Amino acid sequence: MLVLNELPTCPGLFSGSRARDGILSRMRIPGGILNVAQCGAIADLVDRYGTGYVQVTNRANLQIRNLNSAISAEVWQNLQALGLASRLVEIDPIRNIMASPTAGIDRQSLLDTRPLVTDWDNYLQTHPELSELSPKFSVGFDGGESVSIRAIRNDILLAVCGKSVVDSEILFSLHLNGEDTGITIKKSQSISVLAALANTYLEYTKNQPRIEGKKPRLRHLLADWGVEKYLEQIQHNLPFVLQQSSIAPSEKSLANYQHLGIHPQQQSGFSYIGIALALGWLKSQQLRDLANSAQNFGGGTLRLTPWQNLLISDIPNHRLSELEKSIARLGLHSSGTNLDSCLVACAGNTGCALAMTDTQSHALAMVQDLGQKLKIDRPINIHFSGCEKSCAQHSPIDITLVGIQIKQQNETIAGYDIYAGKTDSPFGRQIFQGVSVDQISSSIAQMLRIYQQLRSPDESLGEFVDRSAIDQLQQLLNPKKPNHK
Repeated sequence: MLVLNELPTCPGLFSGSRARDGILSRMRIPGGILNVAQCGAIADLVDRYGTGYVQVTNRANLQIRNLNSAISAEVWQNLQALGLASRLVEIDPIRNIMASPTAGIDRQSLLDTRPLVTDWDNYLQTHPELSELSPKFSVGFDGGESVSIRAIRNDILLAVCGKSVVDSEILFSLHLNGEDTGITIKKSQSISVLAALANTYLEYTKNQPRIEGKKPRLRHLLADWGVEKYLEQIQHNLPFVLQQSSIAPSEKSLANYQHLGIHPQQQSGFSYIGIALALGWLKSQQLRDLANSAQNFGGGTLRLTPWQNLLISDIPNHRLSELEKSIARLGLHSSGTNLDSCLVACAGNTGCALAMTDTQSHALAMVQDLGQKLKIDRPINIHFSGCEKSCAQHSPIDITLVGIQIKQQNETIAGYDIYAGKTDSPFGRQIFQGVSVDQISSSIAQMLRIYQQLRSPDESLGEFVDRSAIDQLQQLLNPKKPNHK
């Protein structure tokens, strides 16, 4: 039976949440990798119990909206046998374990983190007491790939930072809630450190009251104790001493969607292809067909990404053109310069009571209209958020539209405040204020045209906006209107 969460929380596969558009369920995919049998089972599931669609999320797992009936025990057991449902039901709602979607194939990688993802998932599956942690508890592994997840905030991130000068063992830097702690950990110590971090957090949770009815997040522990006290506490549970790093921390890199398209792998003679999914949506038959293509042309797996698209890897170079044609026949593409390639939107007011606008429909309508008016020559990240919580994407890059209600004479209509770049506010610099839905496309088109005319070589839209004088930029974008304050 599917257990329904009445309070807003992170849904799992066994514990769905009520949303405006029905029951929402999420499927943990540790590391984001699916095989052909798993894809077939997921497609059958959404055909039988859902609407025939599945969505890749910003944590590289899958969500199913509008489940229409309880899933049978036989189906649950089949999902568990295939590794799609947690062996331990209690820990199923805990957030997906993240890794770079190019783990093990990235030419820049220093370590294949996939075995560590498996090791940490096995630890969770054998420790039911960790179900008392917040379901938002998240762990990520970054192996030094060019397709990095360092900019994606996890409660705990282990990011490869080099090798030990003593024994050449791979070293991780320890990040908590997005910040480098200055501690380095040997690869062989990583699961022990994660276990100590999780168990110390668990003891904190047991002694703390609920916060607005929810279990305290790790960030609440860090705000209460501070990083130093937290590390002191976990040191008591470790047989080795945590080491201060002598390596300068690396800068975070934001997603630039360069993994879309064809890229050579670490393995000679093989490539991977990044396939764009508009807002992460896939029809059940597209999922089946992509899995079959991965089996026929590549290594037999699909790799989900936190940018809501996917990769097919291990493709012999001489078969790339065949695969591209197969992808095109499914109505999909691998270009990073289509406006739907880097499009992000939250559930919107059709699925979330907090959202002011129908973000999903507005986003798709905008890119369809813009695609007929102009061409872009580099990826542009456009993010629609139905409210200021910004659930779908926490870090601004290029353009962010925040849903609002606009009062016009005797009626209230949906609209957006439009921001760009990364400075001045959590969403960037406000460029347009109170734009009605029917004016979104023309406003964004004007912004893109000015950017393409005046940018420096290789300059992203966000970088262009951040370096521009805001009054001059607004005058260029609104030549017949007063500047917005």
